[in-house]
Amino acid sequence: MIRNIVGSVLALAGATAAVWSPFRAWYDGRHGRDYAIDELFTGITDAKAEVLGSILAPFLFAALLTVLGVVFRSRLLVALAGLVVLGFTILWMVRVGQAEGSLTVGGDGAGLGDGVANALGGGVLLLLGALVMSGRTRTHRVDREPRPTHPTLDGPPPDDTTHGPDRHPQASAPYAATQTYDVPTWDPDRDDPPPPKR
Repeated sequence: MIRNIVGSVLALAGATAAVWSPFRAWYDGRHGRDYAIDELFTGITDAKAEVLGSILAPFLFAALLTVLGVVFRSRLLVALAGLVVLGFTILWMVRVGQAEGSLTVGGDGAGLGDGVANALGGGVLLLLGALVMSGRTRTHRVDREPRPTHPTLDGPPPDDTTHGPDRHPQASAPYAATQTYDVPTWDPDRDDPPPPKR
């Protein structure tokens, strides 16, 4: 329970930082929302993108995954959100490095800005949140009580093993006779007559 709460807080903080990052400076004072998402695959240009068509779009998708992951306590969704944020941020850095020739880090609006730091930090927080979360608790199946093994008035127990090729079929009855007796009979053709009773 505690792990889920801490992991959810980290994940939501990471998603917030990622969504906020395009509204900060990314490179040479240019905000992240000015970079079109298709430029990440075709090459960086100086054209200004629309907000919903900018790099903000994948971060909004990552935030949606984070909310779903927190609600359903899914570590997989939160980790996937972190990978989306880090993946698009690193891809942007590669494309800007190709366009500029190299990446620089500096102050006064030169080089990488704090928006990139927010995005990278948000992705790391999302992955940490997924690691901390314990996920859903599995319910344990309750086994039934064992069936009685002693005979009852209804008959032998279901798993009675007395019915076999080496057992008499009546041996498993609850009150079956355990011993048989031979009663002598008199045959007039073969035996002598019994002595008279006195």
